[in-house]
Amino acid sequence: MIRLLTAIKMIPIVAAACMFAACSAGDNNPSSSPTPKITVIDDANNQAGEPGVSVKNMVHLDHAEVMDWVDENTIVVSKENESLDKMSLAELADSYPRSLYLYDLDTRQYTLLKQKENTHLGSAVLSPDKKHLIYSEYSLGDPIYSVMNMDTLDTFRLTGESNGGAVSAKWADSETIIGTAYNGGAYTATVDGKITGVDKLDETGLYIVEKVGDTLYYNTQYDASLKALNLVSLEQKSLNLDNVIRALPSPDGRQMLVLQASGSRTTLLLCDINGNIVRTIAKGTELNGISWSQDQRMIAYGMKADVSGATVKGLYLYDMLSDKSTRIAVDVEPVTTAWSPSGEKLVYTEWNSKPYRSGIVEINYSLQR
Repeated sequence: MIRLLTAIKMIPIVAAACMFAACSAGDNNPSSSPTPKITVIDDANNQAGEPGVSVKNMVHLDHAEVMDWVDENTIVVSKENESLDKMSLAELADSYPRSLYLYDLDTRQYTLLKQKENTHLGSAVLSPDKKHLIYSEYSLGDPIYSVMNMDTLDTFRLTGESNGGAVSAKWADSETIIGTAYNGGAYTATVDGKITGVDKLDETGLYIVEKVGDTLYYNTQYDASLKALNLVSLEQKSLNLDNVIRALPSPDGRQMLVLQASGSRTTLLLCDINGNIVRTIAKGTELNGISWSQDQRMIAYGMKADVSGATVKGLYLYDMLSDKSTRIAVDVEPVTTAWSPSGEKLVYTEWNSKPYRSGIVEINYSLQR
């Protein structure tokens, strides 16, 4: 089997879609390049001082998978829907279909958003403007991705002749979805349902596809090094980042997080948009559940590491301003995390627990003078 797929097999399947992993960065040594800038979106009301981060409050939401934030008090949740009949497949017959809900943090009430008989709904991610929702439908086998208008609740599937179906789907911006296709290439889709193959990217077996402005970042199942293609000039270049499992652009598109894999070691890197390494954020045997806060100050991640022969795992927050990580939860293995619009709250979900278990964390920011 090809080298990339061999590396991926070492990672739990449910985590592979949400994690990055680390290995050597080749010749891309930050000491040999001009020092890249780190971008944190300014808040004019902030006072000067050394930042500090702590947990103000943490509550758990059992039997539910929290996915994203509609606003500061409303989250999108997937959970079993006992108003429907149980799943008909023998392998799933002991469970009810999982439906999508809106959960109000103040009233603690669920409002049904989307349900379907004999089908699990999940992988829900809102567009940056919160007007549309990508979600998946699955029972057994590969998921089918769809898009929902949050006002009308109308939906369409990301399936057409130009892509043969979506292997992955993520937001490039509020109007555009990008992903890998079953025909081996990449596709884009608009929120009004127009699906188009990315003909300018002449590659097959794509694994990663991310779009930032006019540039596509990608690698393949056969070559895990990260590359960039300018869709206007058609200039293509290698970023000298090998064995990349995922790249996560920052909200403003000026930086990205990269996870590479080297044996049992994973490393999370902060890079500029040209692939120059700025910092090493974390190293461990497993890293997952990685997400940016909207102001780009904070990075959340789950990590498992071997320390003096013992396995240590937890949920961490990395502060870009202080260049420090803080463990905010012990003995949890978050596979997904998501920040509230203000950056003052964080949700995470553990998939290794059965049933699903999620946490909602309120973050306290202080200025330590």
